[in-house]
Amino acid sequence: MKKLGWGVLLSIFFLSQEVSAQCAMCRATLETEDGGVKAEAVNDGIVYLMIFPYLLVGLAMYFSYKVYKNKRNTKS
Repeated sequence: MKKLGWGVLLSIFFLSQEVSAQCAMCRATLETEDGGVKAEAVNDGIVYLMIFPYLLVGLAMYFSYKVYKNKRNTKS
């Protein structure tokens, strides 16, 4: 189980693809700009902010599993 978790985690980091994530209002505002440097910075910020919910859910699942495993071991 531990190897599977590490395999999934490493595959997410090494096999991830570049994505474009922008809300409609940000896109409309930033499309008028020449060069697109500001648009790329906003896009990177959005992707960066999307990481935290996944990390929080992953940590919650990990600690829930640890508590479940400890309760199961103490009953035996």
